Amino acid sequence: MNREAYINSLFRGADQRLNFQSLDTIFPVGRMSASPRPFLFARGEAMTLPSEYRHDGQRRSIEALLYETETMALLVLKDGELVFERYAPWGGPDRRWKSMSVAKSVISAALGIAVGERLIASIEESISSYLPELEGSAYDGVRIKDVLQMSSGAGWNEDYSDPNSDINRFAEITARGGSFNAFPATLKRAREPGTYNLYNSTDTQVLGMLLTRITERPIHAYVQEKLWHPLGMEAEGYWLLDDTGMEMAYAGLNATARDYLKIGELFRSGGSWEGRQLVPSECRAIAYE
Repeated sequence: MNREAYINSLFRGADQRLNFQSLDTIFPVGRMSASPRPFLFARGEAMTLPSEYRHDGQRRSIEALLYETETMALLVLKDGELVFERYAPWGGPDRRWKSMSVAKSVISAALGIAVGERLIASIEESISSYLPELEGSAYDGVRIKDVLQMSSGAGWNEDYSDPNSDINRFAEITARGGSFNAFPATLKRAREPGTYNLYNSTDTQVLGMLLTRITERPIHAYVQEKLWHPLGMEAEGYWLLDDTGMEMAYAGLNATARDYLKIGELFRSGGSWEGRQLVPSECRAIAYE
């Protein structure tokens, strides 16, 4: 399958179970190697799933829910111990799965680390002071904080069912080629920055641009050093890239379920991992925006 065929198949009912675990065969990728010190969660007392749950006053089957939602993997941690792990027949612990918007949290955590390293002075600064190519766009003069909180003020429509929406315009780059970084400059201001929260995937792409600018490194290289290896990721991970080598910051991470579990545990523990504060304490609010 080529890139355009894959993008055109989304949201149309096509079976994506194989596509979502093999995107490195469709897109260029930036790879992050497995950690030289892999971390394995301790096994706690095993739990079993209940057979039913309640919804709208009715009892419904858990098994039916997992089947209908095509759940690839379901893992449960309790007090830092792995107590449940289950994979679909077409999944498995070695399968890397597209993150979708979980990547946004990884970008914010990485940016929190970069702030802790004093690569920017303050999130109160204008993002266009670091990214002058955004001058004259919706992001001109907008605080980094406002972009982190998705209150940039940029006009935006993230309706995937609308063929003329902004997110579908953005997706054309993924399908047909081009530059992710060129797209944000096309957005115009719709509201005063900092006054209205609007879910906007381009806000995260702009944060990815900022991260590469201040670190002078690709996102996958910085994340590998600062998060992937310290968290003891067991498997190689990768980010989808555009034609220029820029990561799809807002949705392009691919990892195994066990390694995603470590990202969740990092957030639950306030940025600390095995006694080390990976996301500096003063920057945790940035990572959790």
